Amino acid sequence: MNRLAGATSPYLLQHAENPVEWYEWGDEAFGRAQEEDKPLLVSVGYSSCHWCHVMAHESFEDDAIAQLMNELFVNVKVDREERPDVDAVTMEATVGMTGSGGWPTTVFMTPEGKPFYAGTYFPPEPRHGLASFRDVLKAVSRAWRERRQDVERQASRIDETLRQAAEVAPSQQPLTQTLLREAAWEIARTFEASFGGFGHAPKFPAASTLEFLLRRGDDESLAIATATFDGMAAGGMYDIVGGGFHRYSVDERWLVPHFEKMLYDNALLASAYLHGWVVIGKPRYREIVEETLDYVLRELALSEGGLASAQDADTDGVEGLTYTWTAEEAEAAGLPREVLEPFEDGRAIVRGELSAAARAQALEVRSQRAQPFRDDKAIASWNGLALAALAEAGFRLERDDWLEAARSLASFLLGPLSDSDGRLLRSRRAGWSSGTGFLDDYANVAFGLLELHAATGELRWLLEANRLARLAVELFADEQNGGFFLSSPEADGRVPRTKDLQDTPVPSGNSMLAAVLMRLARIWGDDPLEQQAVSVFRLVEPHVRRAPGAFAWALCGLEFWFSTPHEIAIVGPVSSPVARAALAPFQPNTVVAVGQTDEVPLLEGKGLVDGMPAVYVCERFVCKRPATEPEELRA
Repeated sequence: MNRLAGATSPYLLQHAENPVEWYEWGDEAFGRAQEEDKPLLVSVGYSSCHWCHVMAHESFEDDAIAQLMNELFVNVKVDREERPDVDAVTMEATVGMTGSGGWPTTVFMTPEGKPFYAGTYFPPEPRHGLASFRDVLKAVSRAWRERRQDVERQASRIDETLRQAAEVAPSQQPLTQTLLREAAWEIARTFEASFGGFGHAPKFPAASTLEFLLRRGDDESLAIATATFDGMAAGGMYDIVGGGFHRYSVDERWLVPHFEKMLYDNALLASAYLHGWVVIGKPRYREIVEETLDYVLRELALSEGGLASAQDADTDGVEGLTYTWTAEEAEAAGLPREVLEPFEDGRAIVRGELSAAARAQALEVRSQRAQPFRDDKAIASWNGLALAALAEAGFRLERDDWLEAARSLASFLLGPLSDSDGRLLRSRRAGWSSGTGFLDDYANVAFGLLELHAATGELRWLLEANRLARLAVELFADEQNGGFFLSSPEADGRVPRTKDLQDTPVPSGNSMLAAVLMRLARIWGDDPLEQQAVSVFRLVEPHVRRAPGAFAWALCGLEFWFSTPHEIAIVGPVSSPVARAALAPFQPNTVVAVGQTDEVPLLEGKGLVDGMPAVYVCERFVCKRPATEPEELRA
C-alpha cells in the first residue's frame, strides 16, 4: 500500500496498491520534491474515467514503469472531482501546450508547482503516433537535468499565463436582447435534425441548451428541443431498463453510449425533461423524469446521507457489460427481439418501448449481475443539482417521497457537508470530508435550496440559500474585474485562482451563482446584489458570441435579467389549490417566496386573507389584489 491508502477519494483508493509511490496533492509531496530537487508528475483523473483505468492497468500497475516514475519524479494523484481547482489549472496547461485535453491528465511540474510539460493518456509502448510513457518519463527527466533554465523559463511563462487568464477585463459591449436572438440562431444552426442534438458524433446531452430553448419558447426553439428530447429518450444513452442517462453517445443516433452514469447529468436532465413536460406536454417526458429520479434514489443514495457521484462505465473491465444483453440473456429476461440493437461481442443495447412490467422484469434480472463500481463520495455541487431536481419534480408530480428525499438531502448538505462555521465542504465519504467548498458548491446548493423552498413553502431553505449565496460573494467575488473565482483567497496558494465560465457539461459556478443572485435580488429588492450577477454576463459576453451553446446557462441568466421583474408571494401552504395554480406554469423568470415574515422583503406585510391561503402576484413589488381561489389568478 502507498500513501493513498488513507485517501477519502474512491479514485485515489483505486491506486493505493500501485507500485507507484503516489502522494496526494499537498505539502508532503511538494516538500519532498523541493528537498530532492525533483519535478512532480501530477496525474489527474476520476473514478469512472475509462482511459484513466486503461493507463492505470498498463503503466501504474507495471513494476518497471513504476520504478522509473519513483526514481525520476515525485508522483501525485489527484481526483479532479475533489480538487476542481487543480483540475482547472492542469487542464488549462494541457490544452495550452498540446491544443487538446482530456483525462487522465498527465502534467509535469517544478517543485514549486508550475507546469512545464503536459499530455493526457500515454501508452506503455509507442502506439498510434503517441510516444510511449517510458520515453516521455525519460525525456522529461533528462530535460530537467540538462536544460534546467529552459524548463524553468517555460514553467514561469505558463504559470504567468494561467494567472493572467482570470484577470481578463469585462466586456464594454452593451448587453442587449440581440445577444439572445443571435445565440438562438447559432444554436439552431448547429442542430442535427435527423436524431436531435447538436453536431454529430459523439453527442453530449446539452441540458443547459435545452433549458435556454424552452425559455425562448418560439416554434423553432421548441421544435429543436422536442426533437432532442425524443432522440435522447429513444434508448441507448438513456437506460430504458433501469432509468437514468449514460454520459454521452459515441454515435449520432444516441444509441451506443459511453456507459458511465453521472449524478450531475441525471439531475440536470431530470429537470430539463420536467420543464419539457410542462411546456411541450408529452407524457413520455414525465415518465423519463420519474424513471430517472427513481434510478438516482435507488442506485446512488448513500447510507450516511447524500448521493453518490457516479457509476463506472466498466464492469469487470468490460465497458457496458452490466447494461447489454446476449440474445439468450434477453430471451430469458422476456425482452422482445425488436428492442435489441446490435452492440459488440454478440451483445445488444435495449432501445424502444417496454411496458412497465417488462422493464421491472428485465431490471430484476439485470440486478443479479455484477454491477459497475460506484464512486460513493457525495459532492456538494452535484448534490445541489439533484436537490433542485428532486424538489421541483416532487412538487410538480406530487411525489411526497421525493420531497422527503429532498429535505433529507438539504439537511445533509447543511449538516455533515458543512463545517462548524456554516461553510460548505467539497465532498464527504465514509465519515470523512475532503476539504473546503468551491464556487460551484455554493452556487448549486443555494440553487437547490431555492427550489426546495418553493416546493415546500418552508422558510428555512430560502434563508439558507440567501446566506450561502451572500457568503459565496464574500469568498469568491473578483471586485476588480467582476465575476467569481473558483476558489477562495484562503485556498491552496500553489494553484492559480481561475474563473470557470463554460456551462458544459454542467452550469459553471459563475453562471449558476449569477442566476441565484438575481433571484435573491428580486426577492430582497437588492440592486447591488443583482449587479454582482450582471458582472458575470459582462465577462462571458465575448464567449457567448463565439460559442453560445457552451454558455447556455449564462444565456438563461441573461433571459431572466432582461425580463420584467415578476414576483409571487404566497402565504399559506404551497399545497393549497390557489398556490398550486400559481406555481403550475413554467415561469423561470418569476421569483417565488413563501411564508408570513418580515425577514424577507417580498413577504413583508403580507398575510392570510380571511384565514385563507393567499397568492400575491406582483411586478417590481407592486402587487395585485391577493387571490384566494385559482380562478382569481386568471382575472
